[in-house]
Amino acid sequence: MNNNSDDGDDIEYKAANGKVCGFKRGCPTFRGFDLELNIFSVSPELIEILTGNPVYLDYAGNPIGFDTCSIQCNTGFALELWAEVLGEECADGAEGQWLYFLLPWVTNGLLGDLEIGSEAVTLQVTGSTKAGGSWGVGPYDVQPIDAAGTPGPMLTPLGPSCHRRTFITSTPPPLPSCDYQPVVCNSMSV
Repeated sequence: MNNNSDDGDDIEYKAANGKVCGFKRGCPTFRGFDLELNIFSVSPELIEILTGNPVYLDYAGNPIGFDTCSIQCNTGFALELWAEVLGEECADGAEGQWLYFLLPWVTNGLLGDLEIGSEAVTLQVTGSTKAGGSWGVGPYDVQPIDAAGTPGPMLTPLGPSCHRRTFITSTPPPLPSCDYQPVVCNSMSV
C-alpha cells in the first residue's frame, strides 16, 4: 500500500522590495492508496472479483479460467487482511492476535505482467482505493464485541471519507475458501 497524495501549492507573499511578508504551506490532499497485490494461489473467481473481468466456464458451468479485457473502473471490491502479531499477546487470555486491515473500496484492478517458465506462476494485481464504499461495520465477525470475546462486526462504522481501517484483534481470520462466498449483510452494518 503506497500513499497517493498531492502536496498542495505553497503560497508566498512578497513586498515590493522582495522581502517575504507571509508564507502559507500548501495543504496536502490524500487521494488514497495505490495497491500492489502478489497472488500465489489463484482461482478464476478471485481474478473476477479483483479485476471485474469475466470468468471462463467449462461445459458444466464451473469456472476454469478468466478473460483479460478492459480495466473495469466502475466495479470494485473490499479487501480484508489479517497479519499475525508475533510476540506476547497483550490481552489477558488471548490465544492469538492479528493486525486487521480493511480497505473497503478498491477499484481499477489490473493484472500485471505475467512470466511463464519452469517456476511457479504468480500474478500481480494493481489497484487503488476510494473513500467510502458503504462498508459500515461490515458483514463479518472481525473483533470481540464483549468481555467474553464473542466475535462480531466492527463496533463503529467506517466513515465515508476513509480509505482504510487498521486495528489489533483477537478474532482469528476466517478459514480460506476458493469458491464464491455469499456476503450476509449484518443488521448493524447500516
